[in-house]
This record gives sequence, structure tokens and C-alpha cells, in this order.
Amino acid sequence: RRMTLDMAPPNVRPLTPTHYMRQGGVGLVIYTVSKEPERSGVMVGDRFFPGFKQDSGSYVCLFAYPRDMEAEDFKPRLYAEDRAGNERTGFFVNMAIKRRFKEERVELTDEFFAAKLPPFAALYPEARDPVALFRKVNEDLRRKDEAFLRDLGRKTAPRPLWNGAFIYLPGSSVQGSFGAERAYSYKGEQIDRQYHLGIDLATTPTAAVPAANDGMVIFVGNLGIYGQTVVIDHVLGLQSLYGHLSQIDVKEGESVTKGRIIGRTGATGMAFGDHLHFGMVLSGLEVIPIEWWDAKWL
Repeated sequence: RRMTLDMAPPNVRPLTPTHYMRQGGVGLVIYTVSKEPERSGVMVGDRFFPGFKQDSGSYVCLFAYPRDMEAEDFKPRLYAEDRAGNERTGFFVNMAIKRRFKEERVELTDEFFAAKLPPFAALYPEARDPVALFRKVNEDLRRKDEAFLRDLGRKTAPRPLWNGAFIYLPGSSVQGSFGAERAYSYKGEQIDRQYHLGIDLATTPTAAVPAANDGMVIFVGNLGIYGQTVVIDHVLGLQSLYGHLSQIDVKEGESVTKGRIIGRTGATGMAFGDHLHFGMVLSGLEVIPIEWWDAKWL
């Protein structure tokens, strides 16, 4: 048997200049690899953001500065691995901009428990009282939703589909901000704390929800705490998420254009009232949506 022994790792070289990254935000790096890699992209801590080969022969990668990562720990590095398993990493210049996130208090009531918890009771039969069940849903189910989004992030294409700046729910006001640390209280006692990832937008009940940009619908259905949800892929690992919908007007596998009505706002899942949970998701990680609404930034 004839075999090829390859012990030389690929060389990876960045082509883009210094990156200025806001905590919770996204950056883009263009790079070259000396030989065809098995996979390549950017490592941030233990999280991998894949790169995608373009017609020019170079690679493009969108990567994130996670909301829960300290500035001194944010050290993204280029990564390439060839078919033989040889690996090479390379650092590129990044300036981490720390951001202050809000704190929000949420008071839970018996009426809320009675309205929202029954659909989740069968998932956690060991949680026999409303407070215990709320904690299981708010912690365990939230982690499962995050894992599902990571898997969904792999359903993406190599070339951007989006067209200009992303849009948001018309005439809406912000009811919950990205990255806020929410303290949940019941009868004056704190029972849980979680980060809110995404932005809650509210307007009139059952308002029409437009697609934020051109893309492909890759998920339609119930998604844990998000309730009835639509996820649209805009490729390069970038996806938009629309949660708590009362009505869905698109199907999985359908192409949509920016502004197309995909459903209506609602209060499904663990929503505290009629609104839209809008998220921008990169390789399964929710990132700051407002950057993508900014045409100049984009």
C-alpha cells in the first residue's frame, strides 16, 4: 500500500487590519491558508467559529466576543487543520472594548406561574412546586435551547445572502436589552438570575413581524423558552431568531427577502407579554443585534 505522510501543518495568515470588538459583538477576519484545510476559522476560548472559502481563494470568518468573556480573556486566534490532522494557529490584532450591561428585575406572580408553567410540567415531573419548575425551565431548558442553536448554526452556506442593514419590528420599543442580567423574584425573594440574550421589542398585540434581511428559513416550530420560533440563515454562520410568535407564516426551506412578513408577535414560551424576542445568532451564540441594524457599521 502506498501512503502519503504529511507532517507539515498549514500556514494561516490574516489579511485584515486591527479589529475593534465590543463585548457581545461581532468581527470579521479575511485570511489565507497555504493548503486546502479540513477546517479553518477562529477560536475564541474553547468556541470555534468556522471560516468559509470564497471565489477569490481566501477565507472569510465572522467571529464573536462573547458577552460573558472578560476583556483580558478575549484572545481570538486563527486556526487551520489539514486532512492529516496537522494544526496551526495564528494570532491577529484585536482591541477588546468592554461594555456595561444593564440589570433588570422581574417580579413573578402566581398568575404568571399558572399561565406559563403547565406546558412544561411534563418535561420536569420531579419539580413539584411552581418555583422549582420555573427554575428548571429557566436554567435547564435554556441550556438545551442554547445547545440546539449551536447545532442549528452548522446549517449555513458559505456566501452572504443579506442585503444592506438589517431591519427590526416597525414602531416598536425596547422592553428587554441584550446582555442584561435579570434577577427573578417571587414574593420578594430572589429565586433565579439569568442573562437575557437578544432584544425584546413590543408594539401593538399580534403585530406583523418582518424578516430582518434576505435569507433561508432553517427552523420553524416550538423552541423551549422562546415558544413558537422562526430562525433565518443569512450564511457565514449568521442567523436571525424571532421568538414568542403567536402565528408563523413561513415554512422551513423557504427563501425570504428583507421585509417579508414571517409571522406575528405573541406571548408563547416564557414570555411575560405580547412581544418579539429578536436575536442575532452567530454559530449558535446570540450577539448584539443593534450592530446589524447599523448600515455604517455593517
